[in-house]
Amino acid sequence: MTPEINHVAVVLAVVAAMIVGFVFYLPAVFGRRWMEMVGHSDESVEGGPAFIYPVVIVAGFVTAYALAGVTFLSHEFYQGGFLLSALVSAWILWLAFTAARMLVHDLFDTRTLQITALTALNELITVTAMALVIGLWPPSGI
Repeated sequence: MTPEINHVAVVLAVVAAMIVGFVFYLPAVFGRRWMEMVGHSDESVEGGPAFIYPVVIVAGFVTAYALAGVTFLSHEFYQGGFLLSALVSAWILWLAFTAARMLVHDLFDTRTLQITALTALNELITVTAMALVIGLWPPSGI
């Protein structure tokens, strides 16, 4: 079985992920706190390498495309609503492959668990936003 994927929803999910990241890391939200925790200053985050945003967009596309495929397969297997399949799939994948792996990695790093928790929260909100977009715009055959 080949998953049916709404490519427009995937692109919109990437846009949603970018918006979440922009808002989450605003200084008034968590940006200032994150900068303090990781040792950044206003100057050190200005500009940055030119490749950062293209890499972020490609990574977002990979995540959204995989989530769309897993959502389709989950929906086909369990039936029920496509939106619920998208949300549950996103949360399970986040817990198993993002939060758990970040925790293991960061336990051996110099990062504090506060940084891990803040990053994991950002990722949870991001995949939830992606799942909402993908779940609200299922492939045409569903």
